[in-house]
Amino acid sequence: ILWSLFSQGIGGLNLDVFTLSTPAPGSRGGLLNAILGSIGMCLVGMIVAVVVGVLAGTWLAEFAGNSKYGSLVRFINDILLSAPSILVGLFVYALLVKPFGGFSGWAGAMALSVLAVPVIVRSTEDVLRLQPGALREASVALGAPLWKTVISVLWSSARAGMLTGALLAFARISGETAPLLFTALNNQFLNLDPSHPTASLPVVIFQFALSAYDDWRRLAWAGALVLAVSVLFVNITARLFIREQKRP
Repeated sequence: ILWSLFSQGIGGLNLDVFTLSTPAPGSRGGLLNAILGSIGMCLVGMIVAVVVGVLAGTWLAEFAGNSKYGSLVRFINDILLSAPSILVGLFVYALLVKPFGGFSGWAGAMALSVLAVPVIVRSTEDVLRLQPGALREASVALGAPLWKTVISVLWSSARAGMLTGALLAFARISGETAPLLFTALNNQFLNLDPSHPTASLPVVIFQFALSAYDDWRRLAWAGALVLAVSVLFVNITARLFIREQKRP
């Protein structure tokens, strides 16, 4: 698989891939609109996911304890971790696409955020539970309220693990295709307005790889290589943070 990806993907890589938008068959073009669309939707989705995921994971680790409501939230989060991404796409389609009468980059970003939130919730809860109880006791003994202890002490101590969870969530959503087909759809042209249909790299790869045109298939292989290398880089970065966190 890796040999096919690199051997065929490198042949399609050139400067046009990063400077021109997706072309008509037989025309000169690249993947600029798809790359920018993917980056934009992933960033917006991650902003939402990090805020919700960190707060939810902190609540589960520091406030929920073993309560029934906390156990229910953990159970639902575990279900969402393994939920098919196409179901998330259908959910966001019914919530944000159909009522507003059109596909949009905002809807795509929200679909990606729903996929990223469970990963961040689980990683945040786990890394906060690993923090020594002495940190909490020392902070409370100095008169700090619990919320101040969480923000100033626990988050600071666990920031490497929390960042690792966010990077892993980003790596997961960056290659998702199914939810974007139902939400952002696609756009052949460069679109910087997320209220309209927006191109994304996974969707362009999906469409171009199934086409009958050789130039489109070359672009699909090039896009697949760019996406794979990007996800590999994010995963390596996450591993480095994990290694740094484990050092005494």
